[in-house]
Formats: sequence, C-alpha cells, structure tokens
Amino acid sequence: MKKIKILLVFLVAVLGFNSCEKDELVFTAQVPSDTFSFTNTFLDEYILTSTTSSNLGERFTWESVSFDTPTAVAYDLQGSITEDFASISLTKSTSGNEVAVTIGNLLAMASEAGLDNDPNTDNPNTGTVYFRLRAYSGNDAIETLSTVQALTVVLPEIVDDGGGFTISSWGVVGSGYNNWGAFADAPFYTSSSSGVLVAYVTLVDGAIKFRENNDWTNNLGDNGADGTLEAGGADIVVTAGTYKITFDTNDNTYTIEDYSWGVVGSGYNNWGADGPDAKFYYDYTTDTFKVGVRLIDGDIKFRFNNDWGLNYGDTGLDGTLDQDGDNITVTAGLYVISLDINNGTYTLEEGDVWGVVGSGYNNWNAPDFYLTEVNPGIIVGDIVQFIDGEIKFRLSEDWGLNYGDTGADGTLDQDGDNIPVTAGDYRVMLNLNDGTYEVNKIQ
Repeated sequence: MKKIKILLVFLVAVLGFNSCEKDELVFTAQVPSDTFSFTNTFLDEYILTSTTSSNLGERFTWESVSFDTPTAVAYDLQGSITEDFASISLTKSTSGNEVAVTIGNLLAMASEAGLDNDPNTDNPNTGTVYFRLRAYSGNDAIETLSTVQALTVVLPEIVDDGGGFTISSWGVVGSGYNNWGAFADAPFYTSSSSGVLVAYVTLVDGAIKFRENNDWTNNLGDNGADGTLEAGGADIVVTAGTYKITFDTNDNTYTIEDYSWGVVGSGYNNWGADGPDAKFYYDYTTDTFKVGVRLIDGDIKFRFNNDWGLNYGDTGLDGTLDQDGDNITVTAGLYVISLDINNGTYTLEEGDVWGVVGSGYNNWNAPDFYLTEVNPGIIVGDIVQFIDGEIKFRLSEDWGLNYGDTGADGTLDQDGDNIPVTAGDYRVMLNLNDGTYEVNKIQ
C-alpha cells in the first residue's frame, strides 16, 4: 500500500507540472494603435509675468494608455523650445493622468527660447513652446509619444516704475532669529539713503548681532546697549515681535523699532478678537509689503502694529489708502494684497496662494498655513508652529499642484514624498526659481 501511495503522489505532481507548463501565458507589450493626445483645452496665449511665477500656467490632462499587458504605465510630460524636441527643456513624471506646469516653468522656457520683455532690446516678447507626453511601460521596455501641443507665450513689456532696492551683504544672526547661523541670516536691504540699510524681521526671545556675508569674520554687536555698534561687540538682547531694524553703516549706529502692517476686519479675524492681524512681508524689489491670505465675507482695513493708532481704509474705493478711511468690503476667497505705503496705494487681487498642509500642521485639512510671494519665485512664511508629523506644499488648497521632497535632498518634487517635521517653531521658504525649499526650525 505504501508503494501505491507514493506512485500516485508522483503521478499527480508530474501531471500538475505539465498542466502549468501547458497553460503558461506570455504577455508581450504592444504599442497602442490609437492616437495618444491631451484632453484639456488650451488658451490662445499665455501671459507670463514674474510676479505670478508661482501661479498655475496650465494643467495637462490625458486618457490612460494601455500596452495590452498587465504592467504599470508611467508618463513623462516633456517640454521643448523646438517642435522636433531635439533638446528637452522640462520633464515632469507621474503615474497619474495630469501634470501641472507653473508660470515660472513657462518663463524659464521662454528665457531659453530667447524671448525678452525688455523694450531696450531687439529680442521678441512672443514665441512658442512645445509639449508632448511620453507613455511607457513599467520596465521602460516600450513607449509611445503623444501628439505635440504648441503654446503661445507672451511676456508683457517691462514698465519701469523706478522702485526697488537690493540685498546687501549684511544680515541679522542670533538665537533671536536663526539659532546663531543654523540657516541663512535675515538680510538687510539697501534704502533711499546712501549707506543706510533696513531689515524687516520677526524675532523670538533671544539675542542678535549683525554680520557680513553670513560669516563671523566681520560681525558687530553693541557694547553698553547704547545704539552704537562695535566690531565683535556684545549680543543685542531682543524680545519676540516683528521689527524694522535700521543700520547706518556710515557711523555704525542702529535702531530697532516695532514694525508690522496687517489685515484686520470682520473679513479676517473679527476685528482682532479672533487672533492677530494677517502679517505683510516686505518685497525689496518693489519697496512694498505683501501678504497671501484667505478672507471671508465681510470688511477689512490695514493697520500698523496691530493697533488702531494708524490704520488705513479706502474712502471712495479707488485703490488709494485713506487714514481712518472707510472699510473695504470683501468676499470669501484667497487673495494677494500689496501695500505701497510710499505712494499711498494698495491692490487686492483674488488669486493663487501657496500653503503648507499636513499632519504636522492641520491634519491634512484646510485652512493651510498661507505663504506669501515676496518677490518673483520666492515664497515665505514665518513663524509657523508645527507638531510631530509630515507636511507638503500645495497651491490654493488644492492637490492639483503640490510639492513634496522625494529623496529628502531639499529639492521640490511635484507629488513628491511627505516632508517630516518635529514639533517647534519654523520659518518656511519656497524657491520656485531653482526648485528648492527650506523648512528651518528656530528653536
């Protein structure tokens, strides 16, 4: 009986092996026969300005491609300044069915194409850039290319308004700002007075000094706390707040004064009862103050240092700042607001605003922590309190355009991995010009 059982087991095994061998299926990927193309509608022309570089330029969409084989399909959106794609200027990869391209991406391609909006040059300010999709099987063994889409891009002619200053070589360093150089110092900017520099900075309790080129070789402190700076001098004790620091390099004197402009009103914080005003950030390129903010239906005004002693409204709704003027009625939405204190004007425009979202801030639910584009492609926010968790950056509280960091290398990746954070206070910066970011812990 034992021999019979062993023989039966052997026969079953052989039959099973032969059955598997006979029924084995071999899949071979095939190039799709159908035309592969974009499914979205494109504009007649795309107006490109540096002040909107972080805004969405176009969202490319398409139908899924099948290679007649059970394999993952990936897509590359390729951009080129030539229709033959001899050189590819932009590549964005995804496993989904859409990819967003910012105005900044289009500006970079326009620059590569030799377009220029400077009226003093002979370069054209209108041109064409090209996009196509590459779909490929998971092992990259076979691919197919879509039809080519041409986009007409226009750079409006530069209008010189005579404003703007530059970043100086001096900065603010200390436990009150960047933990004594754990990240870049807060910059001083040039001003209309020769040799007089200004910095607009939010500090925490601690101490600061001034130093040149983010280096200790040339640093200034204040022996005696008398407003006069000495080489290698004593730390300057500061308390938490938002300040304007004026540094006169002609005689090495300085002043530190409370200085902040903010949005207040029923359209934001219940006239100050529900929290501080929305803080404006300084844009040295235009010598104005800007803020990205979510408003609700109601009224707003602008006031200095969270106090009614100096406040502006707009009597007549003509875009002119009027001291103690009428409330400005707003409707719910995301806005970019700019104050030109020198010329007594303001702009309030509904539009895209970048924000921080995540388990480290708002449990992945709006409202996000809103950031402000202080100058073209540079987007900042401080001070934000994170908890242990993860964050990402997204545009206008929508996942259509979001950035993480795949590889944790400080580079922004569309739809990239979440960025881990630990509990603490942070300063945040996105640089869409070079695709980098900073999440700097203060304490």
